[in-house]
Amino acid sequence: MTMEPRATLVDLSHAVHDGLVTYPGLPAPAIGEHLDRVASRAHYAPGTEFSIGRIAMVANTGTYLDAPFHRYADGKDLAQLELESLADLDGLVVRALERGHALGPELFAGKRLAGRAVLVHTGWARHFGTAQYGAGHPFLTEAAAEALLAGGARLVGIDSLNIDDTAGGARPVHSRLLARDVRIVEHLTGLERLPDEGFRFFAVPVKVRGMGSFPVRAFARVPGV
Repeated sequence: MTMEPRATLVDLSHAVHDGLVTYPGLPAPAIGEHLDRVASRAHYAPGTEFSIGRIAMVANTGTYLDAPFHRYADGKDLAQLELESLADLDGLVVRALERGHALGPELFAGKRLAGRAVLVHTGWARHFGTAQYGAGHPFLTEAAAEALLAGGARLVGIDSLNIDDTAGGARPVHSRLLARDVRIVEHLTGLERLPDEGFRFFAVPVKVRGMGSFPVRAFARVPGV
């Protein structure tokens, strides 16, 4: 009997912790306990104790996914997203190291995008948790978004502060992609550990109604060799 090589799972998410600043200007999560272990002893048999945790946070914390509802009132919320659009997607990493801040459509020229999770590797994740992360980040241009749509991308991720330029109030990449039901994942990390293709991508949020963004445990499954 021939054994198939075991796949490797590669974590592509930042850890969420108390006081984490993901996006400058948004509040950090507050993590604590609703019921601690000492207090829980009064409710259970001797020697039995539990911790019931509590977290208060904005949805845009850590590595998170945007659904159409994030941008459009009549768009799909998290609970309406099909699992097939979030999990076990054919993955493609597009390398954008040392390509400047405004990343245009030439980045995707000649790439097979249809139905894939297209992950843009800028290297900006190295600044996560520092003041530099929020200043001068790489982003996609509106023309790049159009190229992704023309190619049929199913999900687009980036290891940067925002998939859009935040210097002004316009968010054309969010607007174009979410209007066409394309998922967005921001604040990825670890993309340097992935091959350019030949892996499967997963980014599944909690099934919440009436919400357009939520943290995910993004990861890739890379076949063994």
